[in-house]
Amino acid sequence: MNRTDFLRTLAGSSLAVGALTDRAFAGSSTGIIAETAPFKQAPLPYDFGALEPSIDKMTMEIHYGKHHAAYVKNLNDAVKGTEFEKKSLDEIIKSIGKAPAAIRNNGGGHWNHTFFWEVMGPKKSAAPTGAVADAINGQFGSFDKFKEEFGKAATTRFGSGWAWLVAKGGKLSVGSTPNQDNPLMDISDLKGTPILGLDVWEHAYYLHYQNKRPDYIKAFWDVVNWEKVAENLKKA
Repeated sequence: MNRTDFLRTLAGSSLAVGALTDRAFAGSSTGIIAETAPFKQAPLPYDFGALEPSIDKMTMEIHYGKHHAAYVKNLNDAVKGTEFEKKSLDEIIKSIGKAPAAIRNNGGGHWNHTFFWEVMGPKKSAAPTGAVADAINGQFGSFDKFKEEFGKAATTRFGSGWAWLVAKGGKLSVGSTPNQDNPLMDISDLKGTPILGLDVWEHAYYLHYQNKRPDYIKAFWDVVNWEKVAENLKKA
């Protein structure tokens, strides 16, 4: 069985995490991130197929229903009986240097994916407007230049990780983190408040794009939820 067949078989297995079906849902990362254990996976804020053709339905089913769900389960198992069981996910993330690897990896995985689902959406504008556009143009010179830098961060992240647009000290910057690390972590080389993020783990795109990560990155711009990005910027 090749890799693509394996992923298709995986998608055909149980996807009933939290009794979810292929329906639209409303969700917010705020409630999830502020909660303490047992952590829960928020409902996806759109249909599994809503981001097509940029991100296909089967990839979303596997990514949300298998990978993200596993991070939540493993995080709950990892914090049980420890000092982290009484802490919110935000608190855990910001002091992750004190946590064992299982909490770092799965806590980051839960936080990152919860954030990721919300900065995407169907039928979105291909470019930002208002304060986000002004901030990007002021920092990078143009939206095209920003996309170039963000794309470079996403493409050159070796192996698995994430690309980010972050705000810090009134400025925007672009960078990447390995594995399930993020810019809020005390151990991260890239520091700041995440405004936009892109998952560049192979499970996020391989079924549709195979090894063509740049094509996946290009398609991402068609589903960015700039309204949510503006909200993130305002709170940063």
